[in-house]
Amino acid sequence: MLELHGVAAGYGQVKVLRGVDFRAEPGRVTCVMGRNGAGKTTLMKAIMGLIPVRAGRIELDGVALQGLPAHRIPTHGLAWVPQGRRLFGEMSVAENLEVGGLLRGNRPQARAQVLSLFPRLTERLKQRADTLSGGEQQMLAIARALCLEPRVLLLDEPTEGLQPSMIVAIREVVLRLKSEGVAVVLVEQRVEAVRSMADTVAFMLQGRVVETVAAGKLTPDAPQFVRYVGV
Repeated sequence: MLELHGVAAGYGQVKVLRGVDFRAEPGRVTCVMGRNGAGKTTLMKAIMGLIPVRAGRIELDGVALQGLPAHRIPTHGLAWVPQGRRLFGEMSVAENLEVGGLLRGNRPQARAQVLSLFPRLTERLKQRADTLSGGEQQMLAIARALCLEPRVLLLDEPTEGLQPSMIVAIREVVLRLKSEGVAVVLVEQRVEAVRSMADTVAFMLQGRVVETVAAGKLTPDAPQFVRYVGV
């Protein structure tokens, strides 16, 4: 289980996270929602060690992660797909996957498992990443992260700007990962996507998780969506 207790973090003198308490359990999808500037992406970066944690604890199954250098965090079983994908555009699909699997020795079984989730990528292994469609690039970004064989997968707005068929494909992958026991942390603004994937929704406001609700209790017009997300 991934747990945050009283986490504070930010950039220079700017405080963004102000005592965040949060948890993500294996085999469950935990969605993080909030307006722009609420601290969602900063939360992801703090978990991955990309910005220093000024106070509080980040633990995975009781092992403290705060203070570890960023390159050590994935060795504990965490992977992050940032908003914007950040692929190696001049490299092929296969080469991007190899980069993702370096930490685990690029096990053939792991790559085969990843490609079974994204069969479209199998047809494009030799193609340059920057020539893929937007949806295919998002698939590759997720596939690259999964080559780490993570126990916890962080996804930052994975459906942003995608056509409906691609959104459905990504949702199916998220639900399959959930069934395999992966803890998925999903930053998402689309109410429909959240209600179709999440088990729990954590709403952020001004750098804090202010309310956590079972997704099944949230109707499309739930007041939390208006209060914290503005939709």
